[in-house]
Amino acid sequence: MKTNRLHIPLLSVVFTTLCLFIGMSVTMAQRSMIDQLEFTDQKVRKQGDFVSLNMNIDISGIRLLTNDVLIVTPTLQSNTDKNRISRFSPIVITGSIRNKVVNRQIRLNAEPNYAKLNPVAIVKRENNKTQILNYRSQIPFEAWMKDASLIMVTEMRGCADCDLGSEEKTLLAKAIEEYVPKYGLTYIVPEPEPVKGRSERHSASLNFQFDKYVLLRNYKNNAVELDKVDRIIQEIQHNADLTVTEFLVVGYASPEGPFEYNRVLSRNRANAFADYLESVHKVNRSQLRVEDGGEDWEGLRKAVEASTLPDRQEIIRIIDEVSDPDARDAELEKLSGGSTYRILLNKYYPPLRRTDYTIAFNVKDFSVDEARQYLKTNPKLLSLNEMFLVAQSYSPESKEFKEVFDIAVRLYPNDPVAIVNSAAADIENGNFTAALERLNKIQGDPRAWNNLGVAYALTGNLEKAKEYFEKAISNGDEKARQNAKELQKFMNDNGMQ
Repeated sequence: MKTNRLHIPLLSVVFTTLCLFIGMSVTMAQRSMIDQLEFTDQKVRKQGDFVSLNMNIDISGIRLLTNDVLIVTPTLQSNTDKNRISRFSPIVITGSIRNKVVNRQIRLNAEPNYAKLNPVAIVKRENNKTQILNYRSQIPFEAWMKDASLIMVTEMRGCADCDLGSEEKTLLAKAIEEYVPKYGLTYIVPEPEPVKGRSERHSASLNFQFDKYVLLRNYKNNAVELDKVDRIIQEIQHNADLTVTEFLVVGYASPEGPFEYNRVLSRNRANAFADYLESVHKVNRSQLRVEDGGEDWEGLRKAVEASTLPDRQEIIRIIDEVSDPDARDAELEKLSGGSTYRILLNKYYPPLRRTDYTIAFNVKDFSVDEARQYLKTNPKLLSLNEMFLVAQSYSPESKEFKEVFDIAVRLYPNDPVAIVNSAAADIENGNFTAALERLNKIQGDPRAWNNLGVAYALTGNLEKAKEYFEKAISNGDEKARQNAKELQKFMNDNGMQ
């Protein structure tokens, strides 16, 4: 009896030791167990107050001894503080015999009871068979998890539940996939222009002999001025893409002298310039329209307003309050004993004596290739529709794409279509503030509402974004409806109402 009492504990120790030795030997003979598992399609997402994990675990590559247990536990670990850890529910994988033992322990609530680990599943490994497990679990969200790694931890246990070691492997260095909304932008296709009518206004400071209206090329600076005129006219006339429809010539005089006299003189001098266009450039007289601008008081007021003249405010008052032009000029003569008037005569009146001419013409329709060239050299000849088609020939990520819309809005600064499209290009390029500045000019236009919503969403003003999406939806904008859904998903993902 004495011998037996000593022998039984000894056998137990030997058995346990042998179990451990065999288990360790087998484990050591094998390659890393965790490397025999395959983890695919890992998706870690914040959903409200929880973090969910979905993935597939392929256990086909492992072989378990009949009494072995492998516990696989996905874990989040902070990238800045390794002591911050949160574990998802594990998966328990068992050998064939151990599976029966585990299930019996669960039924009897015996120790050790693997059900107490709250596993996603307890799976019996069918050696040499394909087994792919779909894993789903969630844990409460904590702020530190926004910067955390997904680490897989495996624990191996042999017979008698002896510890055969653990391993870990990083699956994702940045685990949580924040929901990134995909907002759709509004681009408006501009209507083609039925007739592309354009005009250019120019000014010629021509000199005439006193009290005369004969245009002399070699008088004072006229040769230089007329050379400029010639270059401008020839450039338009020789462009096969343009058809001239009208020349408007307006003559202006300075205010000194009788008003009616100056009006007639300015008209006669304008007619002299029209005669020049007819004779030198073969402009059809039927295309010429001549007007007298008379005394250019408006031009004088602008020049004085921008000046530093001591009597500046008084001059402006006289121009604004004295209605009769001749009386107005007489009042100016009295200022500062006539010294101010002398300055006006010598410095401010001469530029007022000029001839303005406006050339109106029609422009042919251009192909995309032709429009692309004119965009570089003379974009004002293009319609918004042509510029839009050029933009569409480039990738939205390219600098050329945005440049086209920048040119369009510069040429058509008050056109809602140009503003909406240019703002959309700004948003594409991350210039959200610039987009808002443009769009706020036309915030009452329903066509701007969707892009306003997107711009506000991307600048973090979610309430404003929601407001404009709802306004656009009420106007039947389906793109805004989808954007509102994207915004709501983002808000839900971040625990916002």
